[in-house]
Amino acid sequence: MQRIFVLFLVAATTAGLWQLVPEASVQAGPPVDQQIARVSGAPASFADVIEAVQPAVVNISVSGPARPQANPTPPGANNFEDFLRRFFERQNYPDRREAAPRQPVQRVQGMGSGFIIAPEGYVVTNHHVIQAASEITVTLGDGTRLEAELVGTDPKTDLAVLKVEFGEPLPYASFGKSDDTRVGDWVIAIGNPFGLGGSATTGIVSARGRDIRSGPFDDFLQIDAPINRGNSGGPLFDLNGRVIGINTAIFSPNGGNVGIGFAIPSKLAESVIEELRTNGRVERGWLGVTIQPVDEAIAEALGFDGKGGALVASVVPGSPAERAGLQPGDVIIGFAGTEVTSPKALTRQAATVKPGTETEIEIWRDGEYKTLDVAMGRSPSDPVAARADTREKKARLGFALAELTPAGRERFRIGNAVKGALIVQVDPGGPAAAKGLRPGDVIVGIGQTPVDDVDAARRAIEAVAARGDGRGNILLRVARGGDSTFVAVPFA
Repeated sequence: MQRIFVLFLVAATTAGLWQLVPEASVQAGPPVDQQIARVSGAPASFADVIEAVQPAVVNISVSGPARPQANPTPPGANNFEDFLRRFFERQNYPDRREAAPRQPVQRVQGMGSGFIIAPEGYVVTNHHVIQAASEITVTLGDGTRLEAELVGTDPKTDLAVLKVEFGEPLPYASFGKSDDTRVGDWVIAIGNPFGLGGSATTGIVSARGRDIRSGPFDDFLQIDAPINRGNSGGPLFDLNGRVIGINTAIFSPNGGNVGIGFAIPSKLAESVIEELRTNGRVERGWLGVTIQPVDEAIAEALGFDGKGGALVASVVPGSPAERAGLQPGDVIIGFAGTEVTSPKALTRQAATVKPGTETEIEIWRDGEYKTLDVAMGRSPSDPVAARADTREKKARLGFALAELTPAGRERFRIGNAVKGALIVQVDPGGPAAAKGLRPGDVIVGIGQTPVDDVDAARRAIEAVAARGDGRGNILLRVARGGDSTFVAVPFA
């Protein structure tokens, strides 16, 4: 049987968080799309549009560690990753399903695409393009190579923001409205397929709202403009030269383009990118429930005569949902004044509400409709990367942190008396890994300063990075297995 799969761009690293500082004002011209005469219908040529926007498109090359995996998935296994695989032009980059976490680290290189969104040098690409990167290089259209720094990354939407320094304003692209895009509209994809650089292709929007099961917020535009390995992170333009999507994946029986590509719509991307650029991370609201669809059989068994909704299968102990009184068997039919049509819709709606916000949830329970008030929490699965950035010193420690939640304590067997920031990810080639830190460790202090949560840890790390006393290490107090010890981790 012929195997058909979706190719994504894949790399493996801990995403970094950079605390942004005010930029000096930059005198810049208008975005590149304003140089284009507005068009309607099919143009005789796409040359004017491509010529105007191409200077804002960049090539991205990365290098970083990779480890072969020990338990490869056997051929034919029922694993959706056989169908969903990232397409990223890689050199000596093993498939992550063929990896072995304890074998020696190898150096790998890869290439992707991106585009400039501000004259100060902010660049957008896919998270998976830079995921394993310890070094990131951005190449401009004129061949200028610039070292890039990671501003922030969001794995759930597969987006990342980089920053380059150039000394003068750079050409940049602006976002269009993907919601105004219709099936059949012309689109232009520009990127770095197979490392060739500056390659433009055209096609149409084939479908909207595609869910390819790559994440909780899937809402892809499907396009038939040819995109291939190395195109990931590149822009998808409309005929007015505005970015309406970020090219991310293809569906293919052979690893090459067959006219089915997927792009993250600008409506989803724009707000995420702005938050990454401003804060270095995306904070999403969290309810603390496991939910599932309400099919006809479940609705009949419950006696629920409504449509849509999300059935609460379980409630996380200590979560906002438990505090609000949600129970297994409740059907959530409304959230913050908006109808809940499906579990995925509720996931998206909850993610748009900031932690700490009070909101109303409408539920159906035992034949009655009720309204509950809930104070949204912060998603425990959105780790804050332990990376500090100041004008004096840039620090990369090579791990990501998350809050200590009941689920995290249970998973890593951490007692309730332990307070601190949970390490949830460690860069295998980073300083923390070299010092023996691993997921499940809890940072309970920075030097002599106790820390109770992620924000306290981040502030303490930034303070050490900014002190400018010439010290090359930071002293962490780490709890593991009921004991605590001090570990000196060098800044990368």
